[in-house]
Amino acid sequence: MLVKSELIKKIKDYFDLNVYETKVWLALLSKGIASAGEVAEMSGVPRSRTYDVLEGLEKRGFAIEKLGKPVKYLGVKPERIIEKMKNNVKTHAEERIEGLSKIRDTQEFEELEGLYRQGINPVKREEVSAALKGKSNISNQLKEILQDAAKEVIIVTSAEEMNLKLKLFQQTIEQLKKQGIKIKMALSGNDELIKKISGVLGVKIKKSTIDSKFFIVDRTEILFYISKGGENDETAIWLNSEFFAQAFAALFDRALGGN
Repeated sequence: MLVKSELIKKIKDYFDLNVYETKVWLALLSKGIASAGEVAEMSGVPRSRTYDVLEGLEKRGFAIEKLGKPVKYLGVKPERIIEKMKNNVKTHAEERIEGLSKIRDTQEFEELEGLYRQGINPVKREEVSAALKGKSNISNQLKEILQDAAKEVIIVTSAEEMNLKLKLFQQTIEQLKKQGIKIKMALSGNDELIKKISGVLGVKIKKSTIDSKFFIVDRTEILFYISKGGENDETAIWLNSEFFAQAFAALFDRALGGN
């Protein structure tokens, strides 16, 4: 069986297999049902290793041992493997979330909170700032400051960017509206897309020509992006500075005629 090395490499990465496992599984899928000797011949994997590899694939659900003599194996349908892997990831994630939630009830967590409070209280609010790297870290910080809003939230970004995270923002904005928080939003980009987003969020949106992305909360905190990139390349600055945030908000009001 001649299989391109590029396919072997991609299947290996997709399904978290090693080279021998990949070659044996592909041989099984190609043959349908095969003995260890047949698999070794087709895959090019040494016969002495083929038995161990087949046993490992069986334990992971990639192969099934057929009853009878001689012992033969059949490859499991790729679609079933994907569904199984998805379920495993989901189960692991749920278990991890449950475990993390339980940490809040421990004494160790109380001590962590105490250390945080001791460390943050002496710092003046206007001196707190941080550089944030990576989409996940930025999103977490943004979510936190938006949830802490008491009066007003200003959002400036592109319609395309907002549309990509519309579901996430919809939940956050619904919560802000329930709390009576004033929401000001300006988006650049396609007019029809802006209209669609306005309808989904139930927020009046102004058209912007500002080619930037920033969020101002209560005119005391601001989070603004300084670079765009991949998952780990995006960078933002968070400033808990009333002076800086008010200056930015004033520029926003003048540029878009807000009050």
